[in-house]
Amino acid sequence: MTDRPKTPLLDQVHLPADLKRFSDAELTQIAHELRAETISAVSETGGHLGAGLGVVELTVALHAVFDTPRDRLIWDVSHQSYPHKILTGRRDRIRTLRQQDGLSGFTKRSESPFDPFGAAHSSTSISAALGFAVARDLGGQTPEGIGDAIAVIGDGSMSAGMAFEAMNNAGHLGKRLVVILNDNDMSIAPPTGALSTYLSRLYAEAPFQDLKTAAKAAVSMLPGPFREGAKRAKEMLKGMAVGGTMFEELGFSYLGPIDGHDMTQLLPVLRTIRSRATGPILLHVITKKGKGYAPAEGARDKGHATAKFDVITGEQKKAPSNAPSYTSVFARSLLREAETDDRICAVTAAMPDGTGLNLFAERYPSRCFDVGIAEQHGVTFCAGLAAGGMKPFCAMYSTFLQRGYDQVVHDVAIQRLPVRFAIDRAGLVGADGATHAGSFDVAFLANLPGFTIMAAADEAELVHMVATAAAHDEGPIAFRFPRGEGVGVDMPERGVPLALGKGRILREGGRVALLSFGTRLAETLKAAEALEAAGLSPTVADARFAKPLDRDLILQLATHHEALITIEEGAIGGFGSHVAQLLAEEGVFDRGLKYRSMVLPDIFIDQASPAAMYEIAGMSAAQIEAKVLDTLGVATLGELRA
Repeated sequence: MTDRPKTPLLDQVHLPADLKRFSDAELTQIAHELRAETISAVSETGGHLGAGLGVVELTVALHAVFDTPRDRLIWDVSHQSYPHKILTGRRDRIRTLRQQDGLSGFTKRSESPFDPFGAAHSSTSISAALGFAVARDLGGQTPEGIGDAIAVIGDGSMSAGMAFEAMNNAGHLGKRLVVILNDNDMSIAPPTGALSTYLSRLYAEAPFQDLKTAAKAAVSMLPGPFREGAKRAKEMLKGMAVGGTMFEELGFSYLGPIDGHDMTQLLPVLRTIRSRATGPILLHVITKKGKGYAPAEGARDKGHATAKFDVITGEQKKAPSNAPSYTSVFARSLLREAETDDRICAVTAAMPDGTGLNLFAERYPSRCFDVGIAEQHGVTFCAGLAAGGMKPFCAMYSTFLQRGYDQVVHDVAIQRLPVRFAIDRAGLVGADGATHAGSFDVAFLANLPGFTIMAAADEAELVHMVATAAAHDEGPIAFRFPRGEGVGVDMPERGVPLALGKGRILREGGRVALLSFGTRLAETLKAAEALEAAGLSPTVADARFAKPLDRDLILQLATHHEALITIEEGAIGGFGSHVAQLLAEEGVFDRGLKYRSMVLPDIFIDQASPAAMYEIAGMSAAQIEAKVLDTLGVATLGELRA
């Protein structure tokens, strides 16, 4: 506690209503204290630091001006919501962020009435806010009532089509709605001093319909470099519609840009919007990701996501790695394949670092594409690349690939185009919780005709699967791998393409066969060792492929064992379901095979360590042992020993 920052004014804020009694100068001080508290908390928990630091002043101003939770404040993505959580009655739990039984790293409806809409994926806020606005006008009933609807969306999230679909609809409906474009990527020098005061007074005092004219007049008075910066910011919003900014063409009144770190601008403008707005308004604020914390401001990713860190130095406290991460293994393997095949290219959707493609971009910049937060476009872009004779690797997290599923079906699968899907963050991911879990990709891909689907059991297998995908030209192919480190196996010098639809047996045994798909193989082998010590020696196999299935291997295991159990890091409807279909069609169940399928349970599992999450899912080594005993009708390991 002694190292925590002194926050005398913030200590008096328990709920946003408490902000109403402070002066504007005091609100500025509260913002400083809130930034210090956010840095202190995230240093203990890890998490998304930079985004929250960039909206500290905006968070204070919004809660001070509007009447939350009656006014619905919706954070797009919501990884910037830590300061919001501190102000909305959760400060006493802020140091449980992203931990088991603690606060979510994102907004969550079940956590607080101040989180009116849960998020974690981008570009949903305007659609949701419009839904609240229409519900309000139709007489919708909620415990808090429904007042204004305010969406805060980043410039990166604006690259997704859904944001523009929502704005088009909002402009057509004409409902009172506030969209705040949090632009932290534009270089603009903020107005200061007397000029800032003048701008704020114009915003606060002018009739509402004259606000845009007043803003333009104020910009014209800026010194040359400042004026050019403001012009660049405005130009970002032009070019897609004739006759004015795109947002104005969509039916929004556009205000800005203003300095999102200057409370003397934020507070008057927000108060004016609240008192005078009638239809949809877009307020453009310029912010700096990582603002106010030098290590974050100086980082290449502006402190986007950090481990626990030292507040003074910013040095992250990462545990030493015993094995390379799966993501780095994928990235290096793809580089090796690209060295000898200039048709290989790589595509990601705003996650070059997260997917490891930053390495590919450095080596082969002309063959690497970050399409922004636009997964649908990214998938179809890959389809076009493949149709054009290239070998595209579409590298996306499993949870984000879901957003491009229609394109996977219509633009890739139906046309049998050889797009290679590198599916990162497969399975349960830990601190990011249910929103980022890769639970469904096997189920939603394996039912598509012509798809080849692989899962790496370890980091060496991943190297071979990258090579397999690179060599595969007969339709789409996907390979999945988890977050985190590998298991420490010996690594091959170079990947060798695998025989399609062929698994491998790792140990021979009797009575029961354990068929693993993915990285539960390590836990499966542990379970087998424990069972062997008790007198039962299971056969253990690695399926490698969910499609095409290794029919010969599966039928062999079913024929020569009393029981067959599949284990996978995915939802029902995936690998195990396809195995069951095969066994049923071959009449194997008619001959008395005991079959069980271990899949993720039919629940969304909240954040915890990956090990704890798999324990909740019932997929640890001990739980695999228990499944074997139950399937064989043996109560305990002691009975086996007897």
